[in-house]
Amino acid sequence: MKTEQIYKIEWREVQLEEITECLDGKRIPITESERKSGIIPYYGANGQVGWIDKPIFDEELLLVAEDGGSWGKGERCAYIIKGKSWVNNHAHVLRVKKDKANILFIMHWLNMENLNKYISGTTRGKLNQKAMNKIKIPLPFSSGKPDLKEQERIVSILEKAEKQKERGKKSEEFLDEYLKSVFNEMFLKSNSQFVEIGKGILKTKNVNPERDFPDKCFSYIDIASIDNNEKRIIETKKVLGKEAPDRAKQLVKYNDTLVSTVRPNLNAVALVPKSLDNQICSTGFCILRTDNKTFIPEYLFFISKTDSFIKSLVTKCRGANYPAVSNRDIFSLKIPLPPLPLQQKFSNIVEKIEKMKENVKKTKQSSKELFNSLMSKAFRGEL
Repeated sequence: MKTEQIYKIEWREVQLEEITECLDGKRIPITESERKSGIIPYYGANGQVGWIDKPIFDEELLLVAEDGGSWGKGERCAYIIKGKSWVNNHAHVLRVKKDKANILFIMHWLNMENLNKYISGTTRGKLNQKAMNKIKIPLPFSSGKPDLKEQERIVSILEKAEKQKERGKKSEEFLDEYLKSVFNEMFLKSNSQFVEIGKGILKTKNVNPERDFPDKCFSYIDIASIDNNEKRIIETKKVLGKEAPDRAKQLVKYNDTLVSTVRPNLNAVALVPKSLDNQICSTGFCILRTDNKTFIPEYLFFISKTDSFIKSLVTKCRGANYPAVSNRDIFSLKIPLPPLPLQQKFSNIVEKIEKMKENVKKTKQSSKELFNSLMSKAFRGEL
């Protein structure tokens, strides 16, 4: 009689360097001026950042943000590339050992886990190579070896759940694209006169939370609070006035537009929601507070995240180590000045679309919660 052998799954923690080979030494630093355009993808900390004329890699690789990334729980710090590529010095390059680990399994775990304990630096966090190599990852084993079939099974479940989560994201992206197209039709294709932004902006004053509000608790908005893709504030830190960071000097108001003044984050733009009225933001932002006689907040926010606006900021950047623009540079930029009734019409459209997005978010949140639950269970061996 033939007996079926059942292999018991055992979970062990392994260091990332045990299941990957770091290829950082093969990266070749190159400046933007030296980079020639071509058909080869050029990658950085958070994804593709351009094109280049020749590759330095030609295989499937796992990239992990070295600096300029986000490493919190559920934040995307790792992604996979395939084929010919060039990777800059802001991303670690890992070749996953195929006899030990599934590349998707490792990517999902890195993106799920809070890796901030491995991050050094304050103003600009960095995951150095030594710390990255020591990251501990749970891995299923059977018969003393990494169980690749179990990893594949878990990945299959997670991929299906992620597709479900992406459906909600695509619906939201469609609404964003619709708003963008409406904005373009209403304002960018019109023959409106151009005026300097500063003509319709109220002056703001810096404050000293440590001195003026020592025992008040604030939400602190810094560059890490802004989701560059969605152009909104996703997370803030809670700080007491007496413990506020040195750069926490600006009180923000509801419907202020925040524009980052420091490269490489000039595309970090957000509209302050009601929940963050009278809170604090970093001096790394220029606050655009409308007088409501020249510009309406929604119009100013949308114009501030257009490609032409951001490109104009880039041309005004100064400084070698930390290229930046000043508030005066931003106030001097010229933008279309449409009639107020037209701006108000757009504001009404935005309000309706935002309500639709809220309904999408509820469905999206359910999918996200399911995905996060599956992720947690998967890496505890409970699936």
